[in-house]
Amino acid sequence: MKIALIQLNVTDDPSENLPTTLNYIRDAVAAGAEFVLTPEVTNCVSTSRSHQNAVLQLEDTDQTLAALRDTARDAGIWLLIGSLGLKTHDEDGRFANRSFMINPLGDIVARYDKIHMFDVQVTPEETFRESDGYRPGIEAVVAPTDFGMVGMTVCYDVRFAALHVALARAGAEILTVPAAFSPVTGAAHWHTLLRARAIETGCYVLAPAQTGTHASKTHKTRSTYGHSLVVTPWGEVQLDAGSEPGVYITDLDMEKVNEARGKIPSLSNARPFDGP
Repeated sequence: MKIALIQLNVTDDPSENLPTTLNYIRDAVAAGAEFVLTPEVTNCVSTSRSHQNAVLQLEDTDQTLAALRDTARDAGIWLLIGSLGLKTHDEDGRFANRSFMINPLGDIVARYDKIHMFDVQVTPEETFRESDGYRPGIEAVVAPTDFGMVGMTVCYDVRFAALHVALARAGAEILTVPAAFSPVTGAAHWHTLLRARAIETGCYVLAPAQTGTHASKTHKTRSTYGHSLVVTPWGEVQLDAGSEPGVYITDLDMEKVNEARGKIPSLSNARPFDGP
């Protein structure tokens, strides 16, 4: 099966970002992709909560979601919208960081709200408090597709191995990890973490990413690491997109899931234990 990872460098203006995303998806379809994946916060990268409140929408009225659903339907493809920043009806006004699996009819077959919030101090100058603006999800999600079961995660989730093992035990053969990773932590950990999640589950890991410095007309800019990856169930990096935005095409051989799990059946070998 031919897939495409879309690597984006979005701004903090959703209406400005949408045409670029749509053009990349159309390019992927023209290249024969049957499953296309976009990164985390496909609609908007912003460091300003007030700006996000001004430009983000509820799911039912979000222009990016509607347009991407239409594109998936028109092209007859499966589409993972890595995530969208969306308004919610939460009393505290926090947003959702929500990933969507869209089928070739344009229907939403699964939603996943990012569980683990990126609340870290990477360097003395670089601090993130994702939970200030986004409320965490509470439910792990496996999406059924024509080509296998897909466990849905987002970005910082990649550091929590138990989530990915639980998804694999629930039937996932592919794990999606759309991201907007920090350049500092990306250089240190991105490849290692994604390879580890593939090795311990025997799943393909598909990780479309944001890249570069994200333009803003009014607020502090943010940079992301890029390097969208496809990792095989044996832990090999099959595709590394580097740092340039664009469309990156490769093929999946789902038989490799069975091959890897047959060689190292760690999911079935795991045993309960007491302590510590």
